[in-house]
Formats: sequence, structure tokens, C-alpha cells
Amino acid sequence: MSDFLYLYRGGDSSGTPEQMQQSMQKWGAWLQDLGAKGHIKDQGNPLEATGKVVKKKTAITDGPYAEAKDIIGGYTLVQAKDIGEAAKLAAGCPIFDNGGFVEVRPIMQMSM
Repeated sequence: MSDFLYLYRGGDSSGTPEQMQQSMQKWGAWLQDLGAKGHIKDQGNPLEATGKVVKKKTAITDGPYAEAKDIIGGYTLVQAKDIGEAAKLAAGCPIFDNGGFVEVRPIMQMSM
């Protein structure tokens, strides 16, 4: 098994409290299902919309500022046999219901 990072991008997070609760229930069920099948290595967390962008040693700015569709809203670390399986597992993500998408990235193994 290899490790992959799901980066959750975009998606409209607005709505009524009931819609937001339903969305959270879908997320919980999807993550619980992945975990029960042995694919969750780290469930991850949502990310705040604010932060800092550091470039070299001289520039630290507020950010990230990008189009809403490019903002990373959270992450999950999963295990799968290959990137094809990791992408197939991501196909059930509730972010698609709100117009977002999942970026699936292999974790490079490095020896120190």
C-alpha cells in the first residue's frame, strides 16, 4: 500500500444550517466508510481560509489569495494500492455535491 494525499479544493460551503449539517453527515459517513475499509491513515482536518504566504526570506504576505475554486479547504491522508485506486476512492467524496473537487497526490517516500 502507498500513501496519497487528498486535497479538497473549492466547493460552496454556504447554505442553511440544515444543509450544512447534512453535508457534514455525508462527509462523516464517507470518511468512516474509507476508514472501515482500511484506507484512512490520517483523517486530516479542514483548513482555515486565512494564512501566510512565505517567499524566500524577505516576503511574508497575507494569503492565500486565489480563486475560490483553487482554495484548499482541507486534506486527508489515505492508503491505496496505487493512484488509480486512490482516485477511485475519492470519487465518493461529498465535495462534488457543492462544485468542488479532490486533488489526489502521491506521497513521495524519502530517506533521510
